[in-house]
Amino acid sequence: MDEHLRARRPAHGQCLRQSLRYRIALAAKASTESFMPNLPPVTRYLLIANVLVFALQWLLHDVDTFALSRYFALWPLGPDVTGTVAGGQVITTGFRLWQLVTYAFLHGGFEHILFNMFGLYMFGGVIERTFGARNYTVYYFVCAIVAAVAQLLVVKYFTHGFYPTIGASGALFGLLLAFGMLYPKEKVFLLFLPIPMPAWLFVIGYALVELVLGVTGTQEGVAHFAHLGGMVGGYVMIQYWRGKLPFKPKRVLLR
Repeated sequence: MDEHLRARRPAHGQCLRQSLRYRIALAAKASTESFMPNLPPVTRYLLIANVLVFALQWLLHDVDTFALSRYFALWPLGPDVTGTVAGGQVITTGFRLWQLVTYAFLHGGFEHILFNMFGLYMFGGVIERTFGARNYTVYYFVCAIVAAVAQLLVVKYFTHGFYPTIGASGALFGLLLAFGMLYPKEKVFLLFLPIPMPAWLFVIGYALVELVLGVTGTQEGVAHFAHLGGMVGGYVMIQYWRGKLPFKPKRVLLR
């Protein structure tokens, strides 16, 4: 009996290591919660992940070397292309399936990530508390993926260029649409135009602006149809959860 018990009981060192790992995990969780106490967990971790990836981009001079972008940005459909980056290095890159997700964690500069993370901070927590962590995670990445697909189709059949797409904007436009649909009477306003307006009007107006800019090509370097794609993905998910599509969920999640 004693032999059996000794064989199953962890060694003292193993117990200490397990206890230490548990304390480190608790400390890490407590530090993130104290850093952003008003944010639910998924939104908090998305913010942290985006900032950490951007810091890595900055350290690797990704804007010149494409150290991360060559693998994880969203590249157009078709054969790989070889070219020379700003640093003089010759690279070969092209579309890979995982880029449908990874592109949403890369950003092109401080202003790009600042505005995207501000949007995630403003709308992410509200939508996560409404959907719940699991459904919110599904919603966020569905919007990001549909935005990526929309951008791939526009590039392939209309613009025909070969350039990367990066940024969380597609997913954020999905969050914006969710806020407008679920809280249509809440008042929102633009930073440069501090005039309150109902959320539904703000969302419709923003979508129309994106459509006009995308069709006319007025604002180059911005993936307007990816933004609209994120909204489309979000709309389909919400209508699905409301049971308003031909294919129904197991239970209606939203009214």
